[in-house]
Amino acid sequence: MTSVRRDPGAEPVRPTAEDAVAAAGSELIGGPAGRRALLGVSWWTPVRIIALVAIGMFALGMVQKLPCYNGGWFLGATAQYTHACYSDMPHLYAGRGFAENVVPYFDRIPGAADGMDYLEYPVLTGLFMEIAARLTPHSGSLQHQEQIYWMVNAGMLMVCAVVVAVCVSRTHRRRPWDALLVALAPAFALTATVNWDLFAVALTSAGILMWSRSRPLAAGVLLGLATAAKFYPVLLLGALLLLCLRAGRLRAFGTALGGALGAWLVVNVPVMISSRGGLHIREGWLTFYTFSRDRPVDFGSIWLVVSQRTGDPLDNVNVYATLLMLLACAGIAALVLCAPRRPRLAQIAFLIVAAFVITNKVYSPQYVLWLIPLAALARPRWRDFLVWQACEAMYFLGIWMYLAYTGSGDQHRGLPPEGYQLAVIVHVLGTLYLCALVVWDALVPERDVVRRDGSDDPSGGVLDRAPDAFVLGEARPAAAYEGPARVEWGVRRE
Repeated sequence: MTSVRRDPGAEPVRPTAEDAVAAAGSELIGGPAGRRALLGVSWWTPVRIIALVAIGMFALGMVQKLPCYNGGWFLGATAQYTHACYSDMPHLYAGRGFAENVVPYFDRIPGAADGMDYLEYPVLTGLFMEIAARLTPHSGSLQHQEQIYWMVNAGMLMVCAVVVAVCVSRTHRRRPWDALLVALAPAFALTATVNWDLFAVALTSAGILMWSRSRPLAAGVLLGLATAAKFYPVLLLGALLLLCLRAGRLRAFGTALGGALGAWLVVNVPVMISSRGGLHIREGWLTFYTFSRDRPVDFGSIWLVVSQRTGDPLDNVNVYATLLMLLACAGIAALVLCAPRRPRLAQIAFLIVAAFVITNKVYSPQYVLWLIPLAALARPRWRDFLVWQACEAMYFLGIWMYLAYTGSGDQHRGLPPEGYQLAVIVHVLGTLYLCALVVWDALVPERDVVRRDGSDDPSGGVLDRAPDAFVLGEARPAAAYEGPARVEWGVRRE
């Protein structure tokens, strides 16, 4: 029998030993782990604990929606806003024809109150909504059906929440406890059942996990499926392109890109192409793209603040937002190619998605779900994460109080436009604050808590410890590991 000498550096990192906020918070459960604590010998592994915490927080988020479940979605004009428990799900059950068995993208929605002729969501999200509708009994009053529809969706999204937490905990092998940032994030619980974004977040998190395991094809397929559920995951391919360019691993990027494109086409083409009256693009499939293009300046964006303050409707907001996004991407590209050490994948992924969130013409409160897993991987520091989460929680309350103000007529009960504009600015500043810290970590790698133990890029997969092939600045290679060889059962070495 061969004995394997364990590398001390392979032990899981204890956040209470390196993070003062985590150490202080651990006093609620007995204090930080001691030097002689036995780790990895109990059924209560970090991944299982984090999964259970994620379920618990998700359940608390469901409880927070109770005032609406019991009447706020159905009674009164502003009750769902004053209780901050709004959700799209019960409203779209009837509003998008699911109550009448309308097939998304194929059937026109009869008599939609907002003039939407077809479902305005990407194909996989539409499939998710349709499956939930099929699982909802079409009996009893419409209100009862809408309540059950929300519950069915919540159950399916709870599975997605667990997938996100587990994927984040396994992406950085030595830092599974960083996933507690995801599981305990206040905005995660508050927004998980506002819309269906958590489905795309789960697919994206799984794609990042596969990339960290040096499986670019599987990662690409998952990112392609995620893009078929929400647009933002396609941005991660841009992050991979930049990092693979610097590392000279464009073949791996090409594999991921091919997997993403293939998966996206497999899902979309059957819905996209109509053979009636000759081959053409189906109008129902195009609705998501035309709606995204044509919608005016909307809630949550910095453009709305500008529009309200100046009185200008900003008809050319698509041009302004695109130019600003391209400028941000140019800055991120310069960071990747000029930093003294190649930034980690999670850092660049967070920055590029955050840039999209800030420059976009709409910011729905659930969009914070896109950033939470990336933030936990990019900068696992409790203090800064909680500062950002506090800003997002303020915005979450701000948008509902603003809608209560605008929906209460002359009574004006809620937050006036000036207060809502302040909430938008707080959200933007909070996101920029975290972006600035991530950039600083990339420029000064010694500050990066993930790299303090000698790690390079635990989520980088083929990029981890890869030498630079194309760099514009003075490169600083990752230090080689000089300890005893690690044996990791069940992990295929390329």
